Amino acid sequence: MSTAALAVASQGAARDRPRHRNTELLLLLGVIGVATVLAAAVVVALHANITLDVVYLPLSIGAAFLVLHIAVRFFAPYADPVILPCAALINTIGITFIWRLSLGSVTGNRRTDFSIFTGQGFRQLLWLFCATAAFIAVLWVVRDHRTLARFSYTAGFLGVALVMLPAMLPSSISEVNGAKIWVRLGGLSVQPGEFAKLALLVFFASYLVAKRDVLSLASKRFMGIDFPRGRDLGPVVAAWAVSLLVLVFESDLGTSLMYFGIFISMLYVATERTSWLLIGLGLFGAGAVLAWTAFSRVHLRVDIWLHPFHDPNASGFQIVQSLFGLGTGGLFGTGPGAGNPESLNQYASSDFIVATVGEEVGLFGLAGVLMLYLIIAQRGIRSSLDVRDSFGKLLGAGLSFSLVLQVFVIVGGVSKLIPLTGLTTPLLSYGGSSLVANWCLIALLIRLSDSARKPPGQRPAVLQLRHALTEVISR
Repeated sequence: MSTAALAVASQGAARDRPRHRNTELLLLLGVIGVATVLAAAVVVALHANITLDVVYLPLSIGAAFLVLHIAVRFFAPYADPVILPCAALINTIGITFIWRLSLGSVTGNRRTDFSIFTGQGFRQLLWLFCATAAFIAVLWVVRDHRTLARFSYTAGFLGVALVMLPAMLPSSISEVNGAKIWVRLGGLSVQPGEFAKLALLVFFASYLVAKRDVLSLASKRFMGIDFPRGRDLGPVVAAWAVSLLVLVFESDLGTSLMYFGIFISMLYVATERTSWLLIGLGLFGAGAVLAWTAFSRVHLRVDIWLHPFHDPNASGFQIVQSLFGLGTGGLFGTGPGAGNPESLNQYASSDFIVATVGEEVGLFGLAGVLMLYLIIAQRGIRSSLDVRDSFGKLLGAGLSFSLVLQVFVIVGGVSKLIPLTGLTTPLLSYGGSSLVANWCLIALLIRLSDSARKPPGQRPAVLQLRHALTEVISR
């Protein structure tokens, strides 16, 4: 067969390869159905009558997700069809329960007006529209994930600057509940660390690709494990020191743990050396002991974790109420709208939204939500394995692990598995900067999955359209 015939055959196979965009659309329609059922269940529990107003929230959420689907169909046609619906379902559950919290409870004061245009639910819906624009912008700008590697050091500098920005600002505009992680200007509050995570992931992936061979060298073998040379420990020690600096200057245990954990996991993926995990765990243990002895805030967090019922009406109030809520929910939950999550005060929609969801949908429902995160991570890791370049493999693994680690840290804190931290639950908690940043993370995973599944030599849809327009104009 001639070269021209082979080219034509390969192009035909590329066109015939299933893209599964209709599958994605059907799953998103199912998400809209779930949103409608949840909203109706909340209204029935609180008011016993359903009006047409109940469809406004699902339709608004569905409109945003259909725009995201069109963007994926156009900019990333070969992307994994499951990632977007799973993220959309998590976000739908989050917005619905945030809206539900503004309606009151069956045992206390409750609103008779179920409009979506007031309260935190409406503000979170507006942030979803902003996140939709950011999602499309990422897919539009990042046509090829490999271009991000060119800006690795710029991304690293930007990430560190965003992390340290709140620490350099006055406490009056950066500190909330003892943690300096915010930038508040007027009525707008932004958490720069959420965006710093994405920039640092790009830097970590590029750096580890460049230094992988050096970091893989072994010096001594102990108990069957090859340990690195002493002079190669610099990057790990630097990451450990930076995480401690974040803890010192910002009093933010969750962010400190997340950054160090992400770097160690990506280092392990890059080198396949178990010794790096052991060294990372050792440094983490040393840092935890140092923080517990040196910082009163960390000492208090650990004390509350160990003995929450010593002061259940003050320092241990939030975690005690969280445990009561999860216990009240049991296996099947009280039902959407039929619980009493308002006992967690203003944190029911942010730090403790996992307890809010667990109380009203039960252990089985909460396990389903956690499974959605695992599916996104599994699909992301699968895409990282299938992508053809080392930078993409590390970036995909880092994005997936960062999502899982953040969920583990916050769910572990709410359920008293580990000390409570101030991280938000991705796509579920109330908060604009967190929602926008995590939808950007999902956009990067979709871009990687598109690169992994796209046949070699296949042009992106936007380039095909540009080529067709050029031909029409030239004629």
